[in-house]
Amino acid sequence: MSMPVHISIAGKGGTGKTTLSALLIRWLVEHGKGPILAIDADPNSNLGESLGIEVNSYIADILSRVRTASPSPAIPKQRMIEYQLHEVLSESDNVDLIAMGGPEGPGCYCAANEMLRNFIDRLRSSYAYLVMDNEAGMEHLSRRVAQDVDIMLVTSDATVKGIRSAGRLARLAKSLELRVGKIYLVLNRASEEQAHTLVSEVERTGLELIGIIPEDELVAKYDIEGKPLLELPDDSPAYVAVCKIAERLLL
Repeated sequence: MSMPVHISIAGKGGTGKTTLSALLIRWLVEHGKGPILAIDADPNSNLGESLGIEVNSYIADILSRVRTASPSPAIPKQRMIEYQLHEVLSESDNVDLIAMGGPEGPGCYCAANEMLRNFIDRLRSSYAYLVMDNEAGMEHLSRRVAQDVDIMLVTSDATVKGIRSAGRLARLAKSLELRVGKIYLVLNRASEEQAHTLVSEVERTGLELIGIIPEDELVAKYDIEGKPLLELPDDSPAYVAVCKIAERLLL
């Protein structure tokens, strides 16, 4: 199999990264684009819930166990990690999921990020698409988890501050030379009218606005009830909008 198309979703907290990731994965599945590797790189992992995939183990869990295990000259720590990696791959019919989980120590994500990068590199040739739901904010970019990306979608709410933040994130990705192909802006929980008033701010970012996802009461309802977003009706406003984005990008 050739190398997969890698789609990375980035943005500040609360701008709908996980919703966009889950609904984009749904579109890929419905259009026979699998197999798909979903990557939840946010320590506050909830992509699995949105996809209806149960997560039994996290990258951070493995590192915690290895760190506290008694030293063994017969089995180096790296070998112990490799033995346990299969546990973090949650499999379903069309989508497999890796989740980061919380850090292995206060404020420490370095080892978890390196392990996630290495694991992705080992797995990526087995999939047609990779969809990564990134950690909120910009710091994750400097850790270089999201690299060798074909498409980066930066989410924002319909505010000047949000769009400026999205622009800074996009500029950082370019300055770090992360080997990112195209970077687009997605406005979430926004209307066409709101987007129109923000045209000048969007233009200042230099990003193409690839789509607008409207407020969708069902998305909030499903989140409250813990129901997978893959079960949204086909005419859900949020899913209809994501379908249009996917068609522009991938057809």
